[in-house]
Amino acid sequence: MLQFHPPGIGQQVVETSLGLMVYYTPVGQPWSLPSAGAPPLLFLHSFGGGASGFEWSQVYPAFLQSHRVLVPDLVGWGQSAHPRRDYQVIDYLTTLGEFITQTVTEPAIVVASSLTGAIAVRLAIQQPTLIKALFLITPSGFADFGQDAGRRLPLQVIGTPLLDQLIYTLGATTEVSVRNFLERFLFAQPDRVSPAMVAAYLESARQPNAQYAALAFLRGDLYFDLARYLPQLTTPTEFLWGEQAQFTGIELGQRLAKLNPSSIKAFWRVPEAGVLAHLEQPAIVIGLLRRFLAAVE
Repeated sequence: MLQFHPPGIGQQVVETSLGLMVYYTPVGQPWSLPSAGAPPLLFLHSFGGGASGFEWSQVYPAFLQSHRVLVPDLVGWGQSAHPRRDYQVIDYLTTLGEFITQTVTEPAIVVASSLTGAIAVRLAIQQPTLIKALFLITPSGFADFGQDAGRRLPLQVIGTPLLDQLIYTLGATTEVSVRNFLERFLFAQPDRVSPAMVAAYLESARQPNAQYAALAFLRGDLYFDLARYLPQLTTPTEFLWGEQAQFTGIELGQRLAKLNPSSIKAFWRVPEAGVLAHLEQPAIVIGLLRRFLAAVE
């Protein structure tokens, strides 16, 4: 997956209880290595077939000179370990906590999207000393307020052995299917889906055993009601939402934000953007993130 990141970015690894977690960070020219006191800035990708740290490749380079940037492939995704298991939310709460503990010496500012953003909320509640602030793109537990937002196939279909493997192969590991999903469901403007994006998603989706984490997400094994947790959040947070986000529409985001106005300091709408506003409208995301960092730092 390194080939889909900018020049001067390298791979490093951290050992977690579920195996190695690969992360991307500057290692040389054209980037100056961050000073010892540079604040840590952690970018976490969403879930879904082919997801990886590439998702943030249009945004994180803007912060390489001012922050210690870390962009992991989560366990089960990208080039990190892909253990054969029935993934649960606790797996990501555990491995993300282990990752942060091993890579930074002060609370990190976390930038995350979709279900991973919701998991970051739970981690900030459980271990508040790990996370200084949260900047979240369309965060959702996909079962918010008791509504199932993510499942698009009957559970008996995607839960059937062999059939679920076939669904993954046909739906996530061909160029046509990946492009179709990005254009129809994740982007507001299909013409913004580039060949490089399709290639990066394909590379991640075709990793050995990549189907296990993806199918856990597709089945809903990782879903939860974020509304139950948000009132407990004390970490400074901002939400950013693509106005044309599918599955988790902007009305849901506004309803979630109202649960804790003391911690959720702002709610930003991004025009002409879907779920992946950071891939589709990176300049807007960079600008709002810079504003957020100036406020919390």
